[in-house]
Amino acid sequence: MKKSILWFQKMKKQKKQITWITAYDYPFAQTAERAGIDMILVGDSGGMVQLGYKSTNPVTMDEMIILAKSVTRGANNTFVVGDMPQGSYEISKELAVSNALRFIKEANCDAVKLEGGERVYDKVKAIVDAGIPVIGHLGLTPQSATTFGGYKVQGKTIDSIKSILRDAESLKKAGAWAILLEAMPTKAGEIIEKSIDIPIYGIGAGSAVNGQLIIMHDLMGFYQSFRPWFAKCYIPDVVDEFHKYISAIKDPKEIGRSERADGLLIMAEMGIKKYIEEVKSNKFPSEEYCYPITEEELNTINIWLKDENYYYRF
Repeated sequence: MKKSILWFQKMKKQKKQITWITAYDYPFAQTAERAGIDMILVGDSGGMVQLGYKSTNPVTMDEMIILAKSVTRGANNTFVVGDMPQGSYEISKELAVSNALRFIKEANCDAVKLEGGERVYDKVKAIVDAGIPVIGHLGLTPQSATTFGGYKVQGKTIDSIKSILRDAESLKKAGAWAILLEAMPTKAGEIIEKSIDIPIYGIGAGSAVNGQLIIMHDLMGFYQSFRPWFAKCYIPDVVDEFHKYISAIKDPKEIGRSERADGLLIMAEMGIKKYIEEVKSNKFPSEEYCYPITEEELNTINIWLKDENYYYRF
C-alpha cells in the first residue's frame, strides 16, 4: 500500500527510519517497489547516471517528465517524488507552479522536490498553495554547487549550520512537508532534525536524521564516473545470496521464461532489501559512510550549543 504524508510524519514522531531511493525507469521502479521501499525520488541525478550529462544542470522538464512517467508506471503503489530541474522554478511563482503541476498531472507523481531555502520561499509557498506537496533540499545542492565552490561538504561550521537552519525554518514556514539534507556531518544533521518538526531526511547527512536516500546506480555499482563518500554499493553484500538462490533453481532457463526471476533485477532487489534492512536497523549509514568532522570543529559547535542553551529548544 502506498505510504501517505501522514505516515511519514508519524514515523518521525515514533523515531522510526524510512527508506527512499532514486529510480529513473520502469524496471528499477518495479524492483524498488517489490523490495519494499517507502518512497522513490525521480531525481535530476538521472541526467548524469541515466542520460550521461556531466552534471544535473542540463536536465530539462521534458526529460524529467519522461523519466517520472516510466517510474510511476512501474511503481504505482509507492509514493513517488518528482525532482524539479534547474530552470523549472526559479524564474517565477507561475512557472514553478506550472512545472510542479506537470509532475502531478502528466507523470502521476505524489509530490515534488526542489533545491534552496529562503531564496525559493515564495516558489515553495505558491506550489503548496496550489495543493502540491513539496520536499525541500538543503546542504549541498547540486544545481547551485558552483555557489559553494563545487561539491563541498556543508554544515561543518557554526555559520553554515545557522544558514541551513534559517533555510529549513523558511521551508517549513512556506509549507514544505519534509526536507532532504545533503553532504554534511552527522552533528549538523542532528541539530537540524531536532530543531525542525517536519521529517528531515538525508543523503550523506549522517545517521541522526529520520530516513535515508540512496542513488539506485550507486547502490548497484552501475555508475562509474564517481561515487560519493556516503554512497554504499550493496552488490558485494548480496552476491553470495544471489549465487545460492540461482544455484538452488533446478532449471534457471525455465524460471527465466516463466517468471523472469533469473537475472540482475533479482540481484538488485536483494541489494535494495539489504539497504532497507540496514537503514531500518540503524546500521546504515555507519561511520565509514558519514562525512568526518575534526575534533576542533565539533568542540566549537558543542560550545556554541551549550552557550546558546540550544538544546532547550528540543
